[in-house]
Amino acid sequence: MGSGRWGWIVPEGLWEIARPLLPPARVRPQGGGVANIDDEAVFAAIIYVLVSGCAWRALPPCFGASKSTVHRRFLIWSRAGVWGRLHQRVLEMFAEQGLIDLSRAVLHSLMSTPKGASMGFVKL
Repeated sequence: MGSGRWGWIVPEGLWEIARPLLPPARVRPQGGGVANIDDEAVFAAIIYVLVSGCAWRALPPCFGASKSTVHRRFLIWSRAGVWGRLHQRVLEMFAEQGLIDLSRAVLHSLMSTPKGASMGFVKL
């Protein structure tokens, strides 16, 4: 995809990694309805929103999908765990190529409250 139609927004090879991770399209048992929008175009639209920071409602029409379709597919894919698996697969590929070392990791968590404030518990 990086060198194809959506190469201006989707990095080279990312679509090829993501495609097998996507859940199959839901088939309507009663038939009918409209044809599904191409997953590749929806993927590019989602990447555009995530990278640009634009609101879903500001999605440009060049992707050929409505903002509601793109957002709905984002939610479906999120619930299916696509983004976490994609992240893991990209990390594994970087490790295989010697670009990162996954044997060492640092986790950081910071939790602070204003001086004198409680930790979120309310006394009744």
